Amino acid sequence: MRAYGFTAVGGPENETFLEVPVPEPGPGELRVRVRAAGVNPGDWRLREGSYGTEGSAVLGREVAGTVVALGPGVDGFAVGDEVFGGCPGMVGGWAEEALVTASFAAHRPESVAPEAAAALPVAAGTAYDALENLQLPPGSTLLVNGAGGGVGVPVVQLARARGLHVIGTASPAKHDLVAGFGAVPVAYGEGVLDRVRAAAPQGVDAVFDLVGGDALRTVATLLADRSRLLSVADKPLVKELGGRDVVRDRSTAVLTALVRLVEEGALDPHVTRVLPLDQAGAALAEVEAGHAQGKVVLVMTVMTTEAAPA
Repeated sequence: MRAYGFTAVGGPENETFLEVPVPEPGPGELRVRVRAAGVNPGDWRLREGSYGTEGSAVLGREVAGTVVALGPGVDGFAVGDEVFGGCPGMVGGWAEEALVTASFAAHRPESVAPEAAAALPVAAGTAYDALENLQLPPGSTLLVNGAGGGVGVPVVQLARARGLHVIGTASPAKHDLVAGFGAVPVAYGEGVLDRVRAAAPQGVDAVFDLVGGDALRTVATLLADRSRLLSVADKPLVKELGGRDVVRDRSTAVLTALVRLVEEGALDPHVTRVLPLDQAGAALAEVEAGHAQGKVVLVMTVMTTEAAPA
């Protein structure tokens, strides 16, 4: 079958279309005919070797599609079901058929498009888990450091749905986006602490960092209780500062909760670009360059390059 990935660790020059065998689902796995697959920064990081990658791989870590086969021990799913979820090992999704971890899969309601569902497991799942880790009561103030990015946009929406006051650091070009989802936008850079304090004179109760480095070091000073400092962007530094990484719960329950929020209109997956698999290289280049203004999704059949409705 046709797929897209890389033949060696390194730059985009190692990306190519591949002919690979149709995968057989192992215990606890589904095989789906892929309808849509998300594009994430983790895809190019995998290709460049950031996760200790060796050899070649089919890219793609989240998909939506139709179940065509069940592995041993799978309950709750049947051939023909429309599902979405994460791929084992976070690889293999950019293909005509892909494996999905059954414990990190959920049924896709007819009212939620495959393109929207495929955008949920990685970014929105991380956002959901971060808020579960923090367990902030309604009325608390959350600072999202990097609110205009792939995880920032869903965490702002999910936090607002929980009754939190949200301040989001973002580049000026993304202030309207951040404000549109209910956060108070503030600019990065020198003077950011003063701007945050002006937006939250009562103080900040927690920080979720999506930037890392000096930006993380700066905003961490806003918290007396560093147990309420989370980062997925700079795990060594957040630990040094007394904070922690996000503990992920890659489960059917999380995905089901997320897709219900999409159905209810409380969560917009913010898919702004939908491209056919033929343009997988261009899609990944757009994400790698940081030019994407929302989630980029690949579909297995040629269709419009405009965003699909949720």
